[in-house]
Amino acid sequence: MANTPQHDQRLRDLLAVAGRRQPGSQAAFAELYQSTSSKLFGVALRILRRSDWAEEVLQECYVSIWNHSANYQAGLSAPMTWMTSIVRNRCLDWLRRPNFEEPTDDDRVFDAVESAEPGPLVLLERSTEAGAIARCLQTLEEKQRQAISVAFFEGLTHAELAEKLGQPLGTVKTWVRRGLIRLKDCLGVAGIAGA
Repeated sequence: MANTPQHDQRLRDLLAVAGRRQPGSQAAFAELYQSTSSKLFGVALRILRRSDWAEEVLQECYVSIWNHSANYQAGLSAPMTWMTSIVRNRCLDWLRRPNFEEPTDDDRVFDAVESAEPGPLVLLERSTEAGAIARCLQTLEEKQRQAISVAFFEGLTHAELAEKLGQPLGTVKTWVRRGLIRLKDCLGVAGIAGA
């Protein structure tokens, strides 16, 4: 949909409904996502230059947009401008994060230094259940993690999730089922009750 005054007004209305957290809020947010996700994905992809990173950042951005939709002020910026700034800022934060995928020579020097104090990794491993869940989520394939996260945060059924992800229902059910089995196994190994 093109950026027209009617489109901007519709986005403002959807943000307002989503921000109220009343019946219809999830449907409004789903429509907002459908209307804006392709453009915002393009913004993220141009900055990050990797589609897997862009997908992950965009997912985080929509959680942020959902959580802050009640704070959107139409008088300060157009809806797409507001959402684009959220995506742009999150992408820049992503690029500034430590790159754990490709250690540099400097990282290897720090790994060789021994200390009696527990390191950041040890402290992270001692964290609460949320840390265990986050670690277990990272062990899932990207599509499984995305399907489970979107279903959880947006409360979608399998059919709604399949429509949102543009995938066949059976594929989405398989992603969710296999992902939940792996999560349960991982959390069981981590000693999380109820896993």
